[in-house]
Amino acid sequence: MAEPILEVRNLTVSYASSGFFIKKPPFEAVKNVSFSIEKGEILGLVGESGCGKTTLSKALLGMESYEGEIIHHTARPQMVFQDPYGSLNPSKTIGWLLEEPLRILKSDRASRKRLVLEMLEKVGLGSEYASRKPQELSGGQRQRISIAMALIQQPGLIIADEPVSSLDVTIQAQILDLLLDLHREFELSYLFISHDLYVIYQICDRVIVMKDGAFVESGAVDDIFDNPRHEYVKNLLASV
Repeated sequence: MAEPILEVRNLTVSYASSGFFIKKPPFEAVKNVSFSIEKGEILGLVGESGCGKTTLSKALLGMESYEGEIIHHTARPQMVFQDPYGSLNPSKTIGWLLEEPLRILKSDRASRKRLVLEMLEKVGLGSEYASRKPQELSGGQRQRISIAMALIQQPGLIIADEPVSSLDVTIQAQILDLLLDLHREFELSYLFISHDLYVIYQICDRVIVMKDGAFVESGAVDDIFDNPRHEYVKNLLASV
């Protein structure tokens, strides 16, 4: 059995509900979910908008309070966001953005600069991009920078939250190919979050289907797609 890189046990994320005259119970955005991700695995998390996927990912990153247990067997995971432009500081150059997390880890400026250029090459961009700013790049190029920013911190696990949904189909394919190449080269694990079942089928080993904050079905991708058991999952697949 492969070693887990992440274990989640009985995770619940709740928000206080307010009412004018009566006290309402908390709203549970994520309801008592448990799962693990193995080293080198690509786990898909699929469900409609508002089902709790992003809330779950924020809890894993320490951005949301939660009940339950999250056990990281590697450095804290890094995030690749849906909107690369929104996650990149427009006032800074790409080189500065990539170097920033390294300033805590590496005091040698020359080695930081060298690693920045190496990482640009890894994501398919040349050294000339280090001097550019986010607004000078296309959507696909910005997403490559977002991936480089996550990877440069050497995580074992990357959480990719709808990383290709804002891109056109051709660029989507290029970014998915890049993620798979990096997965093989660095033995990365991914939690790949999407509402697009076709993308999940292309890239993932296993998949969890989420509805209204809870997991309704999970298993190997081929098993879920070929023999779905839950009615919600059957309806999702029928709509593709």
